[in-house]
Amino acid sequence: MIKLVLMSSDEYQEYISSAIKSYAEEKVLSGNWNQEESMSKAEEEYTRLLPNGEKTESNFLYTIQKDDSAIGVIWLAQLSEIKGYIYDIYIVEKYQGMGYAKEAMIQIEKIGQKLGMKKIGLHVFGHNKVARGLYDKLGYQTTNVLMEKEI
Repeated sequence: MIKLVLMSSDEYQEYISSAIKSYAEEKVLSGNWNQEESMSKAEEEYTRLLPNGEKTESNFLYTIQKDDSAIGVIWLAQLSEIKGYIYDIYIVEKYQGMGYAKEAMIQIEKIGQKLGMKKIGLHVFGHNKVARGLYDKLGYQTTNVLMEKEI
């Protein structure tokens, strides 16, 4: 059993540095950005989305805990009165594949419902087949598909 606990300032500082790096890597891997620009673009994106860090209004950043150990993070934003968006979910590698992401998703949906949300959206990189499989199992439906081919 896991629990979601709002991030402290220290946890946020640890999260943001690794999140920016991971996001930059994902954008390069997916072909959206080149390596040289990736870190600065990722920093700009996070600064825009979280101008006040973990205290940014309508953003809920949680540490996923199991037995009082941090095993991951999940970030839910309230975009409107009825619409939420999961910007990030991450489980520490040694805890992956154990169902914790699924548990965290179910818990974040309940939090969203309590906040009045009727829908929650998310983005998944096309190459992330494991995450796509999880979201399919949880009932998330594909609303857009962007495709690209190197020629």
